[in-house]
Amino acid sequence: MNTNKRGFTLVEVLWVIMFLGLLAGIVVPQFADATGDAKMSNLTKNLQQVRAQLQLYKLEHNGNYPSDIKIQLTSRTDEDGTIDPIGVLGPYLKFFPDNRYVDNPAKSDAVDGNPGDGWKYDAATGEFTANSTGHEDL
Repeated sequence: MNTNKRGFTLVEVLWVIMFLGLLAGIVVPQFADATGDAKMSNLTKNLQQVRAQLQLYKLEHNGNYPSDIKIQLTSRTDEDGTIDPIGVLGPYLKFFPDNRYVDNPAKSDAVDGNPGDGWKYDAATGEFTANSTGHEDL
């Protein structure tokens, strides 16, 4: 019977630690980039969704865009755009989306176009854009 028990040597343990450190150095930065990609994907999805619902609203409301985009897209309305809990049109969105690039979470769904607000909206043209640095042209 062989009673020699052999464990890992210090050199073997150091090799494993170095390998794991190298692997972490490669993998962790990729996850950091994925977070930024997810934010951008979310922003473009929200822009597309709201813009599509604005076009549907316009189609169903005699060619008019909502005057109060947040309220009228998330509520039931009559054909003239009046909020009506038993209205036949809408709601077009369950909730109004956030712009996650805005620093102040309380203003991330604001639509006034003021500095720090999440979105800009022009009721006359139906133009809906992100109000965050570098995203104005999306």
